Amino acid sequence: MEKNDDNGLISSKLSFEDLKKLNQHGIEYWSARNLQPCLGYSQWRRFENAVEKAIESCKQSGNDPSHHFAGAGKQISLGKGATQTVEDYHLSRFACYLIAQNGDPRKPEIAHAQKYFAIQTRRQELTDAAIADLERLELRKQASQDFKALSGAARDAGVQNKMFGIFHDAGYKGLYGGLGSDAIKARKGIDPKEQLMDRMDRTELAANQFRMTQTREKLKREGIKNQRDAIVAHETVGKEVRAAISKIGGTPPENIPPAEHIKKVEKRLKTNKPRLLLDDKDSGLLPHNPGTSL
Repeated sequence: MEKNDDNGLISSKLSFEDLKKLNQHGIEYWSARNLQPCLGYSQWRRFENAVEKAIESCKQSGNDPSHHFAGAGKQISLGKGATQTVEDYHLSRFACYLIAQNGDPRKPEIAHAQKYFAIQTRRQELTDAAIADLERLELRKQASQDFKALSGAARDAGVQNKMFGIFHDAGYKGLYGGLGSDAIKARKGIDPKEQLMDRMDRTELAANQFRMTQTREKLKREGIKNQRDAIVAHETVGKEVRAAISKIGGTPPENIPPAEHIKKVEKRLKTNKPRLLLDDKDSGLLPHNPGTSL
């Protein structure tokens, strides 16, 4: 239960996350009146100045303030059962961040809030980066399996071992506007000894994965049993995938810059440890899970 002081304000001992509420749609919000003491303001009028500055910052950032600062009323107790409705705002998390950024930097509570939001932002950046790394690594593993499966299908279609290089290059030429594997590496500045797919980003890997799976299906569906026809089929599928990319306004794969080598991505995922930790002495009145790295 919320504990109010004589002015109807939430005790400043409560943390930022303690003050979070949910509306009827399950959307989180914060009461500006409740947040006020948590950020070190004893007077509403001074806190409202920070709110107004935050609203202006919201506008300048290209966001609609009405989506983040909703006007509302709050009932406070005047004693002996009497109440009064005072002006309040229902704030989004982004609004709370902007208020902290526009608050009085001399207040230790504001300094703590700014640090908290900076760490939370960095936490999200780290999370997003890790997710992107995992997605790319998984796509690379899948592409390797699809390459092996396509090689098996090509062998079943009559492609001889000595012609495998030409068969696989045909798919690249169709997808990359006539460029084979070596030419693609040269265009992108990739070491000739590196595997091309090790330097593809998620978008490029997905395009090549689609090319390989569709070629495999085409060889099987059409019952191709001739080496020449198999090579032509692979190039044809590559051209069709390229045309689809062009139709939706995508970047031609030969123009996608080379990505970091996949081995570095794999090593980072195995060895990197989160380096940000919000200690008790730094967290002040802000939420903190003891022993949890950000």
